[in-house]
Amino acid sequence: MTAIIQKKHEMPTQAPEVRAHNFNEVALGYTEEIAVQEAERCLNCKNRPCVSGCPVNINIPEFIAHIKERDYEGAYQEITKSSSLPAVCGRVCPQESQCESKCTLGIKFEPVGIGRLERFVADRHNAENTGTVQKPASNGHKVAIVGSGPSGLTCAGDLVKKGYQVTVYEALHAAGGVLVYGIPEFRLPKAIVAREVETLKELGVDVETNVVIGKTLTIDELFEMGFEAVFIGSGAGLPNFMNIPGESLKGVYSANEFLTRSNLMKAYRDNPDTPIMKGGRVAVVGGGNVAMDAARTALRLGAEHVSIVYRRSMEELPARREEVEHAEEEGIDFQLLRNPVEILGYENPEDPRDPKNGFVRGMRIIKMELGEPDERGRRRPVEIPGSEYEIEADCVIMAIGTSPNPLIKNTTAGLEVNRRGGIIVNEEGLTSRTGVYAGGDAVTGAATVISAMGAGKTAAKAIDEYLAK
Repeated sequence: MTAIIQKKHEMPTQAPEVRAHNFNEVALGYTEEIAVQEAERCLNCKNRPCVSGCPVNINIPEFIAHIKERDYEGAYQEITKSSSLPAVCGRVCPQESQCESKCTLGIKFEPVGIGRLERFVADRHNAENTGTVQKPASNGHKVAIVGSGPSGLTCAGDLVKKGYQVTVYEALHAAGGVLVYGIPEFRLPKAIVAREVETLKELGVDVETNVVIGKTLTIDELFEMGFEAVFIGSGAGLPNFMNIPGESLKGVYSANEFLTRSNLMKAYRDNPDTPIMKGGRVAVVGGGNVAMDAARTALRLGAEHVSIVYRRSMEELPARREEVEHAEEEGIDFQLLRNPVEILGYENPEDPRDPKNGFVRGMRIIKMELGEPDERGRRRPVEIPGSEYEIEADCVIMAIGTSPNPLIKNTTAGLEVNRRGGIIVNEEGLTSRTGVYAGGDAVTGAATVISAMGAGKTAAKAIDEYLAK
């Protein structure tokens, strides 16, 4: 019997000193030989615990078994029975806390690199298969999808495969939602997202961009147009702020704005239509994946020094460990157990024409310590009196979460929401309006791509059962 390889095969990456200055993808992907060797680590457990950790229930042992036999297209077809976005999930899903956390091999050794294998299979398919897919026969029913992010695209994909006429309405000029405006190119290339969207179009999904539901069209008008059900997957695009002095200064961005300008509006180009501050010293407030994305983007835009300011310790940092390690390798400075109390600006009352007036010059910070656990079990950060100090900053990026935009709620009678603005749904994704379903960040607030996809799948199943009656 061949001895088990205890550690998962390393993902080849660009060198930190190189990638910190370009927007090319950091992770380079497995070669065929590495993928096969990693697949051979799978124990093919009969009870398949890894599947229970996947929000979209991919048959993981089965697709890995195809890789062992070098049947990569078979592996891809197995994945796409459950997932409409395999190349995306293989890159940005937190497998370490989901499917890989359930891996039996992980009890004694490192778990199988499931996400890396999923990426390999999807990239192999996209590189070798250029033919169009077979459109399913129409069942005569029409469904509208609001938002082209992961939940909307997943719901659309599941429904179109069952023969539904599906139209996706996207507020921005490019489909993909947070996948294109929120996640940087070096983590998720836009061509990957475009290819996944194109596959759905080939199946028959119609994508209408520059349509703001709640303004261009309302939910009620969609029903008047002949749609029999609506899925709301509009995300959580309303940024949160700390409400501290100085947040209105020039050079203060929400992470949403900063990343959208860079990712979608191409602000890194010379003379862009939507410019962004480049260079200098950048401070990013927050500790999640979005904070890591903003910090690493600022570095690639030419920042001289980038700091992450987070009120808890490294152990409580919510970002994926891989993203934190990449940020550290690239030279991002982590200011932990720290919290801003004021953003400082330049003032020169003797010369109001001074171009620096109104711009950020720094931030006043207070040191923190961890106290008793909060309602979620995390130790609550507590300010240390008298520990305030100042840091220099030419740009401050707030990455402390987002909330659902109230536009749809305010234009849709009878749609119930919770105190945070999230749409209230039952276990099937049904809202308080008959025929209206919702999922993803529009319901939960900012969460993971794969959890949004899971919500899209749940709603698609419920919509199918509703319209099949």
